[in-house]
Amino acid sequence: MPLLRLTIALFFFINVVPATAATTVIEAAGYVDVGSGILIKPAVIVVEGENIVEINPTQLPKNATRIDLGGNVLLPGLMDMHVHLDLNWDAVNFDVIFMESGAKGALRAAMNAAATLNAGFTTVRNVGQIHNTADMVDVALAEAIEEGFVPGPRVIPAGHMISILGGHGDLGMAHGMAEGMLVLPPERGVVSGAADALRAVRYQIKHGAKVIKIHATAGVLSLEDAVGAQQLTDEEMRVIVEEARRHNLPVAAHAHGTEGIKAAIRAGVDSIEHGSILDDEAIALMQEHNVTFVPTVGLMDRIDLGALPPKKRAKAKYVDPLARESVRRAARAGVRIAMGTDAPLIPHGDNADEIVTLTTLGLSNAEALRTVTINPAVLIRRDDLGQIKPGMKADLIAVGADPLEDINTLRDVRFVMKNGKVVRQP
Repeated sequence: MPLLRLTIALFFFINVVPATAATTVIEAAGYVDVGSGILIKPAVIVVEGENIVEINPTQLPKNATRIDLGGNVLLPGLMDMHVHLDLNWDAVNFDVIFMESGAKGALRAAMNAAATLNAGFTTVRNVGQIHNTADMVDVALAEAIEEGFVPGPRVIPAGHMISILGGHGDLGMAHGMAEGMLVLPPERGVVSGAADALRAVRYQIKHGAKVIKIHATAGVLSLEDAVGAQQLTDEEMRVIVEEARRHNLPVAAHAHGTEGIKAAIRAGVDSIEHGSILDDEAIALMQEHNVTFVPTVGLMDRIDLGALPPKKRAKAKYVDPLARESVRRAARAGVRIAMGTDAPLIPHGDNADEIVTLTTLGLSNAEALRTVTINPAVLIRRDDLGQIKPGMKADLIAVGADPLEDINTLRDVRFVMKNGKVVRQP
């Protein structure tokens, strides 16, 4: 009997010993150290499991899988801090918002997530689902990707955006439905007063949101008269931020107008999305409160303004030059900028267009690369993403040339690895 017990014990011990993580060696012409803005040659990256463990070792590990990328250049996986994966752009027809089920919206989002990942973006913030459904489409997508159901980037979901009754995020009124046709409750993000705001943020958190998105001001692609008027009150924003803080979640504020931007910063938000009309005080407040600026300006190069309804077209023409100048001013002042596309306004998969646009507004190629690597990592509170260093997650992409010299090469990503797993390979 003692021998039998020993045999059984050994059997169970052997079967619970964890498997050794697979080792992969990736070789390329070089890699970009995005922190210093330097191309380092050559690049031999050793990956074990999900993590980078060694760079340019003196001796290669035995029995490793080797991937030779030839003359390509490696970078950290890119990050887009402002997407809406459950929408594809149609300047006139917003029927998808009202006529697709949450299930179909999730499938649409999965399709767009795959395109985004193949373009080299391994992490995104989905700052508010667009589908008018009780289902938390972006939360479901984030969980499905994490569990391996579907391919896609790491998704940080916001659930429903929080907006005032009749405001930019009130999908019924803002997009032209007849009066009384659709009255959305706080659970869907439409609020009037601090009590509603508290209920709205708690609902998003309960159902899996990892960032809270608010509409501090009016917007462009809705039927309001103003583009920048403050909408959520100071008190409503403060209540939302305080509740999010209790759950250790960041808050992203859609904000175009100057006063609404400043009110959101004073309320304690973590990022200003769009930030179209900045003044010196707003820029100083961003720096004082350590707020990240997520401009979305490249989309204006892709939108057919002629297809927009007259009111939206007028607002877009008004705000575009102001938004570009705000990026220039923020960049000169040293504000931390993280890239956002507002995809699908830049189509999913073409996210790198926004990086190129930033280089036309005063950012160097090295600074633009930090807006899609290091700076987003700070914003989403991840110290294991955004750089090629031992201990970091093995999120790696390869392009055909040095992006420090030619930023357009980011439009042609040839290799993608996320969490140590090859997603795309030449």
